[in-house]
Amino acid sequence: MKYLNILLIFAPLAILGRLLEWPPPLLFVASALAVIPTAGIMGQATEELAARTGPRLGGLLNATLGNAAELIITVFAIRSGLLDLVKASITGSIIGNILLVMGLSILLGGIKNGHQRFNRTHAGVNATQLLLAVAALAIPSLFFFAHEETTGPVEWLSMGTAAAMLAIYAAGLLFGFQRSSPEPDLAHETQQQHHGGWGLRRSVAYLLGATVLIAVLSEVLVGAVESTVSALGISEFFIGIIVVPLVGNVAEHAVAVQAAWKNKMELSMAVSLGSSLQIALFVAPLLVFVSLFMGNPLTLVFNQFEIVALFAGSLIAALVAQDGETNWLEGAQLLSVYAILALAFFFLPV
Repeated sequence: MKYLNILLIFAPLAILGRLLEWPPPLLFVASALAVIPTAGIMGQATEELAARTGPRLGGLLNATLGNAAELIITVFAIRSGLLDLVKASITGSIIGNILLVMGLSILLGGIKNGHQRFNRTHAGVNATQLLLAVAALAIPSLFFFAHEETTGPVEWLSMGTAAAMLAIYAAGLLFGFQRSSPEPDLAHETQQQHHGGWGLRRSVAYLLGATVLIAVLSEVLVGAVESTVSALGISEFFIGIIVVPLVGNVAEHAVAVQAAWKNKMELSMAVSLGSSLQIALFVAPLLVFVSLFMGNPLTLVFNQFEIVALFAGSLIAALVAQDGETNWLEGAQLLSVYAILALAFFFLPV
């Protein structure tokens, strides 16, 4: 992903523009473009550290830091009270991974390699777990629609749901650690895909530096959202559901696509489904509790269209994963569904 690093030139431009009070749309674009390579560096540093700490601790590092860039952006959004953007980014990340990333991977991989095969048991378990996670996310929303309450029980239900999901996420990590043979082939492929020969100190330094830079860029980006929405005539909801997930996860998306292109569909499916699971079971519940300490409580109440999109995307992913085989037509179909949803989200009044 070295070609993405050229976008780092936008980092000093975004910071300088903030000091010189450039127009918010320019600040938004510059900071968003700068986040892309910075998130990639953070992801690569995490993978380098994981490669040196063994499969168990490495898996824990990936599980907790895999979506760190998007987590940082959403924390700053919570601090600014942009809760609709935060919830939209959760939805956008999940459907983006299982429709856009998986679809592009299957399409390009199928064009180059024809029919591709993967372990349908592992992919099927991830897809089923994702469906269950989406069902859990939908319960507070359904409760809200039934009782039309904005405070009180729905807030407690959101916290209870978040606690249960974090518990399941921790249980899944523990189960993975206890397995006698935690998919060595997949772990080896992952290390090959990411490992670039960085030393331990260099990896830690890059991780810390990228984290600080993303925090600075996130503050610039989030601070420019409201003015950008007014200037460009697009909704805060659309920025959250399309732009933020793409900006924070482009590097990881590229890994999945490259893996499929190299006929490593097992790794590609693991990246796309695994990232969606991490958002649903770890990032979303964690943000609920983080928001309490920041004075802007976040509830897991999504609009009806988001719920339909989440269930539809998860169901499609499960159907794709069930036979352990993909072709380019399935990829084109997934991309078509994502394009239709993106168009609907653009015009959706929120």
